[in-house]
Amino acid sequence: MAVTADILRTWRGPRAVMRDLLAQGKREDRALAYLIVSCLLVFVAQWPRLARAAAGFDLAPGAVPRDLGQMMTYELFAWITVWPLALNGLAALSHLIAKLFGGRGSFYAARLALFWSLLASVPLLLFYGLMAGFLGPVAGTHLVGGAWVVGFGWIWMQSLREAEA
Repeated sequence: MAVTADILRTWRGPRAVMRDLLAQGKREDRALAYLIVSCLLVFVAQWPRLARAAAGFDLAPGAVPRDLGQMMTYELFAWITVWPLALNGLAALSHLIAKLFGGRGSFYAARLALFWSLLASVPLLLFYGLMAGFLGPVAGTHLVGGAWVVGFGWIWMQSLREAEA
């Protein structure tokens, strides 16, 4: 099934989608692709917010706006280099914690659950990025950001439950 269709299915039933992904066998290439695409899309979601900051909106009095190129370079480095390593570590930690509670999955299954959850929740994060860029730090932006956090957490916990079953 197409990744976009699986993303939509994930919001309705994350465990079924994770079951289908795990049934495809151990595919490290697919898990890595989910991670890379997720990180690239999260980077893209930052663009409107960075452009707003570089334009001088929402700055403290007396603060000087930073260069857009510099901020985008730092974000790109973070999302292509640092976050993939951190997310791999977080997936390993989640597997070890699940193992303490009787989880029978593998490190691969835990990575797949985390990487897929991030990819499945990225559309809401892209919307949050647009709101942060166009509206700034207003209640609606915070509401969408909170919805992303809750949605990502719910999808990840359900996917991890299936991966460790």
